[in-house]
Amino acid sequence: MMYLQVHVPTQKLYLIEHNKIKKEYLISTAKNGVGEQYGSEKTPRGWHTIRAKIGGDEPINTVFIKRRPTGEIYSPELRKANPTRDWILTRICWLNGLESGKNRLGQVDTMRRYVYIHGTPDENTMGVPGSRGCIRMWNSDLIELFNKVPVGTKILILE
Repeated sequence: MMYLQVHVPTQKLYLIEHNKIKKEYLISTAKNGVGEQYGSEKTPRGWHTIRAKIGGDEPINTVFIKRRPTGEIYSPELRKANPTRDWILTRICWLNGLESGKNRLGQVDTMRRYVYIHGTPDENTMGVPGSRGCIRMWNSDLIELFNKVPVGTKILILE
């Protein structure tokens, strides 16, 4: 059995197969901490699955807005021209909560909050919280993970 584990205190994501850590990635979760409430911009806890994988054929640094490629490729110049954008790059793994009342349905629904594992500009810092609720990864790490995990892969997010 393969699953992912996100450990918020250490800002690491683990790929686990047959109860052994096969790969470890440095990540960045929400700067607002953990929580499930709609509009909180916090990273939701508990069991999730990858609902959908988006962008598998797109080039590295492809910019996404609302899960759609914009036709732009991220660059520092593009960032300077758009300083308030929340950069979602390269690939998206859209998460779906599995625990009714905790991270699924109503005001705590991870999927309806559009929480993803996604790429981020290489100059962004990993290992410290900084996102708006999502789980950020460096683009090369995300491509590697994206290619290893199928839709339906379970993810446990721990605080």
